[in-house]
Amino acid sequence: MRIRKILGNLCVFVLSGAIALVCCELVARIRLNAADYLNVGMVRDPIYGAIPSPTARAGYDKLGFRNREVPTTADIVAIGDSQTYGNAATMEDSWPYALGRIIGRNVYNMGLGGYGPNQYYQILTTKALNLKPRLILCGLSLTDDFDNAWHLSYGLDYWAHLRQLPGVKVNFDTWDTNDLGTQSWHKHIRVWLSQHSVAYQLIVHNGIGDRLKGKVQVRNAAQLYPGMATSLIMPEKHIEEAFQPVGNLHNLDQSRESVREGMRITFELLKEMDEICRKNHIQFVVVVIPTKEMAFAEYLEHGSTIPLSDVVDRLLVNERLAQEQTFKFLNDAHIPYVDPSSALQRAVSVGGKFFADSAGDMHPNKNGYRIIAEVIAGQLNQSEAAKQTTASTH
Repeated sequence: MRIRKILGNLCVFVLSGAIALVCCELVARIRLNAADYLNVGMVRDPIYGAIPSPTARAGYDKLGFRNREVPTTADIVAIGDSQTYGNAATMEDSWPYALGRIIGRNVYNMGLGGYGPNQYYQILTTKALNLKPRLILCGLSLTDDFDNAWHLSYGLDYWAHLRQLPGVKVNFDTWDTNDLGTQSWHKHIRVWLSQHSVAYQLIVHNGIGDRLKGKVQVRNAAQLYPGMATSLIMPEKHIEEAFQPVGNLHNLDQSRESVREGMRITFELLKEMDEICRKNHIQFVVVVIPTKEMAFAEYLEHGSTIPLSDVVDRLLVNERLAQEQTFKFLNDAHIPYVDPSSALQRAVSVGGKFFADSAGDMHPNKNGYRIIAEVIAGQLNQSEAAKQTTASTH
């Protein structure tokens, strides 16, 4: 009898706990946007490389993007990677949504993490045009877009027509979509919960403890990621930031053939996107988003006292070369572009947090995305004013 009573109490406890967790999840789903908290599960695709899994994209619209719904038409469509998607910020604080609030226009966000120029082209030609926008903004991330163009073009046969180097084949799977099969059972459970439970994400990854952990990570980045990360601690400037310059240098090093080829492919795809937009009477504008290191260049460059200072210096040199080539291409092709580098640098010099408080996440936070949106809005307003002035003189 005693064992039966214990088992009965245990069952009641487990059932009560399960009901409580389900209630917490339901409340969280009602009050919050699930896409702001859940990780995106990716599955392989022969064209995109990977797409969000239909079973792990709660809070996404019917097209698979982080919006509440798909509009019939959109004034502006934004295409890009995680920096356009808005990693480290909510949907409403991504730069496309911030831009929409600033200029009072409907902006539909088609950004997805891990994507690059090939996917931008595919999204533009197969999905964005259907929304009949007047303007398409393409977020070009200098952090990894050239590398993404290289991997997808030389990793998937669908993009073989873009190749110029014979006999080269690389692994396109930058998302590690096959990694799930090799994970331990407990990690498999954590991954599943991170993709399906808002309550789990709130408890484990979005509390006060997680913010404190982020600060500790930033201060000890070099120890947590030896040979890969460094920290910049300047109390007098209210700066506490972590950086991962090794990966960014790898993706921008102009001495590497893969980087040069990735840039060539990127420019070719951007030109094709612009030509398609012109034929459809749509304005095409490229938003060239710099690395985090470029935003802090004033304090990082020639800072011999910080770990990996030589890598940071080489990265900044190569990023400037990449910027020069990108801007030259865009100018020669008569493609309008926005460069938020100087605005981010000014914001950093004034003080405040503009990037994720983490040693592993180098994305802007909501303040950084707001700066990018403000620069875009300012340039769009100038362009509109110039058109009105031209019209009034004729």
